Amino acid sequence: MKRILCILFSAMFAMFAFAGCSKDTKTTSGKASDADTAKTDNTGSADSSADAQAGAEKVRVTMENGGSFVIELYPQFAPETCANFLNLVKDHFYDGLTFHRVVDNFMAQGGSSDGQGYKGSDKTIKGEFSSNGFTQNTLKHTRGVVSMARSGDPNSASSQFFICYGDAAFLDGNYAAFGKVIEGMDVVDDFCKVERTLNGVDQTPATPVDPIKIKTMEVI
Repeated sequence: MKRILCILFSAMFAMFAFAGCSKDTKTTSGKASDADTAKTDNTGSADSSADAQAGAEKVRVTMENGGSFVIELYPQFAPETCANFLNLVKDHFYDGLTFHRVVDNFMAQGGSSDGQGYKGSDKTIKGEFSSNGFTQNTLKHTRGVVSMARSGDPNSASSQFFICYGDAAFLDGNYAAFGKVIEGMDVVDDFCKVERTLNGVDQTPATPVDPIKIKTMEVI
């Protein structure tokens, strides 16, 4: 299988010091996956809506080293994406997988079934973002937001997701943001302290030398 590349090109890497996302085909921004989310208000701005949090389902990610963080999901913006993610969590799909790509100041990507960014789950889902005709999703890619990685096919996301380290507005409308880290973002920040080798997509240290392994993911 071809490695899933994210939709960002080298010009964007230089401009934003960022890099991309997803699953079993080449994508347009780096390795691809299933991620990009944020809390929003009715205008789509991040982190300001109590409505976005009301009754939201949450997933706890516990790492092999004992650290943990919590992702809050926003199905009112990306219903199929959230349902797919929850089903994978409940099936224990993510247990034992890794964050295989970590780019300083951009994102941490995980959920590849082969640990290298080439594969995802058996199912792909519709890309719930505006450039794919899905205008309901107005979530912004800001710090802590979780979004789906994908290939060049807008409907290729499956299991790979990424967590944003900072604002990445150039991803808005092109990737399906669906949640946000609301507790333990410092654990995700610590991924950047791990020694990494050069990644073919980013041409920057991005591939962890020692695996950043997920122990369990569970709905709480």
